Amino acid sequence: MDHKKIRAVGAAFLVALWVLLTAFAWFGPRTEISESERRPLDQMPELSGKILLDGSFMGKFEDFSLDQFPLRDTFRRIKSLWHYNVMQYRDNNDIYVADGYAAKLEYPYRPESITYAAQRFQSIYEMYLRRSTGRIFMTVAPDKGYYLAEENGYLTMDYQAMFADLQQALPWATYIDITDTLDQRDYYTTDTHWRQEALLEASQKLCQAMGVSAFTQEELTRKTVEKPFYGVYYGQAALPMDPEQIHYLTGEILEQCKVYDYETGKYADVYDMTKLESRDLYDVFLSGAKSLLTIENPNAATSKELIVFRDSFGSSMVPLLVKDYAKVTLVDVRYIHMSMLKNFIQFNGQDVLLLYSTLVLNNSSTIK
Repeated sequence: MDHKKIRAVGAAFLVALWVLLTAFAWFGPRTEISESERRPLDQMPELSGKILLDGSFMGKFEDFSLDQFPLRDTFRRIKSLWHYNVMQYRDNNDIYVADGYAAKLEYPYRPESITYAAQRFQSIYEMYLRRSTGRIFMTVAPDKGYYLAEENGYLTMDYQAMFADLQQALPWATYIDITDTLDQRDYYTTDTHWRQEALLEASQKLCQAMGVSAFTQEELTRKTVEKPFYGVYYGQAALPMDPEQIHYLTGEILEQCKVYDYETGKYADVYDMTKLESRDLYDVFLSGAKSLLTIENPNAATSKELIVFRDSFGSSMVPLLVKDYAKVTLVDVRYIHMSMLKNFIQFNGQDVLLLYSTLVLNNSSTIK
């Protein structure tokens, strides 16, 4: 075959490939959700004179075509493997893998974010807590990078500055440092969150500082969710990583607790097994992202109550704090405005715990 024929065959192949991809983009099946990335995928923009004239159609079509590209996940994995193994990149889309753990670069420390978060917490204090007789505590859940980044040569934010700035901004809250009770092994390898079965020492330190009884190892049984767990970094890193298993700690007290969901008006268990069909198995812990929940403990050793302002890290920690509390209310002010709390909670002497992760505190615009 001469060179002209070779060029002609090559050109015909490229044209055919272009026609095939174009046809797929316009007429192929649509995927609504990326299971690996846990996000909705862009769909074909609706053709109208308005978006054609204002020029927005092509931008929306480009987003759609990237999200709906044939074999998209396969190509994402090939790209990630190329970056890591051939180009020797140390991260891909800010996700890195160190000591077998996937984590996201959290850099730099943003003091303005702590200032904003502190202002939000101060508003809660002025609105509800200043006149309450309850004790107020605060702890910070360190993200995985606290234990991984610096020792593996990655950029890391100044965690100590964050902790110091937060304490200075909120002098009315007693700070409880739990960073010394954890290390990277206490986190899921493919997810942001810590493992509940590794939190017993941290929960005991919190309970001791708050003056209440903590669960002991003997009082709890570890159970396993059989369905494999693929954390959020599994999809974002697009690397071949093994799935994990979620374990949870339960016992007689926790099994008799009931959780009231103000959004649904229904009761559920502390560990919500209906969430086994959700995209994120971590939702098993207290039903996942919820604005307002109350745990009722009929076997509490006291009549004390606790209010926890928290993010998702609190979903797996708070069950380990309920032993002495007859009622524990969990508030996530990312999903409910603080001004609405007076409609649901009477602040009259409950203990209060602020439990937020460094990930939220360093990106606090989500706090309402």
